[in-house]
Parts: sequence; structure tokens; C-alpha cells
Amino acid sequence: MPVPETQLQLLYEITKAITDSLDLRESLSDVLAKLKEKLGMVRSAITIFDPVTETIRIEYSHGLPKETTRKVFYKIGEGITGTVVQTGEPVIVPRIDKDPRFLNKTKSRPDMHKEKISFICVPIKLSNNVIGTLSVDIPYKGADALKRNVRLLDIVASIIAQAVQLTRAIEEEKNRLLDENLQLRNELQRRYHIEGIIGNSSKMQEVLELVRQVASSNTTVLIHGETGTGKELIAHAIHYNSLRSKRPFVKINCAALPENLLESELFGYEKGAFTGATRSRKGRFHQADKGTIFLDEIGDMPLSLQAKLLRVLQFKEFEPLGSNETCKVDVRVLAATSKNLEDEVKAQRFREDLYYRINVFPIFIPPLRERKDDVILLADFFLEKYSNANGKQIRRISTPAIDMLMSYHWPGNVRELESCIERAVLVCNGDVIRAEHLPPSLQTAVEPEKPSGATLPGAVENLEREMILEALKSAHGHQSRAAKMLGITLRVLGYKIRKYNIDPKIYSAKLPAI
Repeated sequence: MPVPETQLQLLYEITKAITDSLDLRESLSDVLAKLKEKLGMVRSAITIFDPVTETIRIEYSHGLPKETTRKVFYKIGEGITGTVVQTGEPVIVPRIDKDPRFLNKTKSRPDMHKEKISFICVPIKLSNNVIGTLSVDIPYKGADALKRNVRLLDIVASIIAQAVQLTRAIEEEKNRLLDENLQLRNELQRRYHIEGIIGNSSKMQEVLELVRQVASSNTTVLIHGETGTGKELIAHAIHYNSLRSKRPFVKINCAALPENLLESELFGYEKGAFTGATRSRKGRFHQADKGTIFLDEIGDMPLSLQAKLLRVLQFKEFEPLGSNETCKVDVRVLAATSKNLEDEVKAQRFREDLYYRINVFPIFIPPLRERKDDVILLADFFLEKYSNANGKQIRRISTPAIDMLMSYHWPGNVRELESCIERAVLVCNGDVIRAEHLPPSLQTAVEPEKPSGATLPGAVENLEREMILEALKSAHGHQSRAAKMLGITLRVLGYKIRKYNIDPKIYSAKLPAI
């Protein structure tokens, strides 16, 4: 039987009401209002079945008192609503005043014995599972009209079911993303915890103490040091140990973009501000609002932009490109540079007023050649990292290879060391990184050692020294544990340590949790 045109129009409007809004309560309330408007249904309600409590409650209604519906619930099989949930089949009551199954729990029909009112209740199903009901009060107009209305309400219930399914899927995805976001934030806070940063040398400990002092404040920090020393790592540590740790951490490299692009990246632009600006876009400062922005290689920022940056630092405001509107932001600025900014100021390549504004709390990261105590700790960390990443079981670095690492001057600092260990892991087919696995640039760092088998005493000494180093690494520098592992007394171990000029302290720092 074809669907009447009025009902087709109603179905179209109901579908549109649901698709136009992601707010399920708003769209379903609109659906019930349209049923009254188009079909003259006096009252209507949508119930939802809670499988945990095994109760059915009115979630959305039209024409029913809200203060009453909040308190009403049905058990499975109770009344007409409970029966529909139990059987999954629609129920038609031609006259509610003559059917004892009609309970009138909402007390919204005081004259039900005087009015000729019909009641229709249809199930709302998802994958053949009943999740609720759609019910309506409608003036009695005969059996044929009731049957037509049941067919229509079945279609409407199917549309409602799809809306509920979509909303649940969106809610599940939202919760998944929230959980994932929280997990990532916790991971970042754990990764960049101050205690997790590798560095047992006195110079690195001084750096970490400065990070502890400044992290909880809103002070602008200037991190300077050679390329590859870990300036970005320190910036991460400052942010994720600050009161802004749950807010955005936005990074931009000032040396990586030309002047015109850097300005639009930092401050954003309005539609039509320049050729190709077909829409407005927020800049990095806007994205970092209430959080932290990290300006890497700030010494390469053009002079024209330095004036704008100075204004942001002083007044917390700026104008996007092509806009006359002033944007206010609350952003903490961390900056880093590998240049000597004092020399840049003298050469008039960097504004003196900006230099003093960002140099409130300077932190200098010493080059790796000045903190040789950290080389082995870093090498062991990178060895574990890249062994796991490449599915290899490389346990340690041999003594000759360690000597090479310790003797090299590391012009590329930690970044070069990491690349060196990654390469060594890739070319190593055994369980020990040896001298031949290191890059050619390190091969000349020390004089080639005599083959261990050249003389028997020499071979014994090499083996003894290597075993002591391995035990100290495994015991994180704890000499008593190392002696126990080697099966010798602490006194004998102390003698051997002095003989081979070994410093146990370089193995005593904890490896990071990253």
C-alpha cells in the first residue's frame, strides 16, 4: 500500500530534523513535536531500556508533564510499554479506557474515561535488539487508521534507532579519543619528567636544577647551546612539568620558513590577506593560548618580525595578517638558539630590547664533549631503543667501542651520537656492538688497539677490564653488586678499578623512562 503524501512529507521532515543536529535530545524532541503537528497525536514518548537495571524509562516526551515522567519507569513485561520491550512487537490499544493493560503511570490523562483515545506503542530496535519504544496517544478514528499509523510509526522508530546508533558511535569515538588524549598526555609527562632526562655529569645536573626552578613559573626561558645538544628536550621538560602541562605545547622552527610564511604561521591571517588566502587561519600563538609556544632557532627570526614578537611578549596581543582586530593571548614563550645572541645584537641582526626580554632565565646546554660522563649512559639508552625498534637482541657495547665513543669529540653532540648508535645497531649481526660497527669518523678517534690475542697477559687484561665494565653497567655503578656478579670481593674489585682507571660513577645514573 503506497504511503500517503502527507506521511511522506512527515518522514522527510523527521529525517531532516535528525540529520540536521548531532544533539540527540534536540532532534528527538523535534520529531515528537512534528508527530503532533502533522498527525494530530495528542501525546508521545520515547523510552529507553537500561539492560543494567532492567528498567524502561521515559527519556523524551511531548505533551507529558516532565516532573512526572522523570519518576516513571517500567519493568520488562509491565504494562503495554513493558510488553513491547519484552516481545519486540507493536501493540495497538483502540480505547485506553477499555484496556486494563494501560496503566497511566504518568497520570497525564485524568479524563481518559471520557475521551476516545487510542494508544500505539512500537519497538525501537538495533540489530533485532529492542532498545526502547515509541508510543503515542491519538484520537480514535477506526481500525484502518490505527493500522496506517502503526506502519508509519514503525518507520519513524527505525529512523530513531539509526539516530541512536550514530550518536552512540560518536560518543564511543569521542570517549576513545579523550582516553587516547589523556593517555598521550600522561605518556608525555612521563617521558619528559625531569628525573627521566639522561645526564649524570655535574654540568647536566646543573641544567636539570635550573629546569626544576623555572618549570612551575610563567617566566620566559632562553635555551641556548650547540646544535644537537637537546634544547627541544629541555623545552618539553619545562612545559610538561609546568602548570600548563595539560594545555597545548606548540613548536615552530624560525629558521625553517621564509619571512612571509613565518609571519602568517606565527600570527595567522584573514581571508583575502594575500593571494591564495581563501580562508582565515589561526596562527601558532593563537593555537598555544593558555599553553606554551617553543620558538626554536629564534636567532634566525627576521628583524621585521622581532618587533611583533616583542609586542606579544610585553602586551600579550597581536594582529593577524590582513586584520585590524587585536587578539589577546595568554602564552608562555620558550625560545632556543644555537647562535650567540649577544654577538647578533652587536651586529644589529637581533633587537637588543627583544634579547633582554627573552633572556629573563637563560639555560645553557653544554656540548657533549664537555660532559663525557654522559656518553655511555646515552649510548646504552640509544642501544636499547634501536635494538627494540629493529627486533635485535644486542646486549652491550664492547670495551674498544666504548673507548672510541669516549675519545671522539662529537661535533654533532647527542644527535650525532644517536645516529652513530642507530647505524651500529643496523650493521651489527651479533649481540655486542664492536669497534668495526661504528662509523669511519670514529675509527680515527683513538689509536688502534693491539689484537687481544697479541700476548696472553694483554688478552687477559682486556677480558678482565671488559667484564668489570659490563658488571658495573649492569649494576648501574654499584660496586658491591658488581663484585658479587663477578664472584670477587669488593676489595679486589676496587683494586682492579684503580688499575684500569675505571670511573664507576658514569654508570650510576638511572636510565630514563622514555
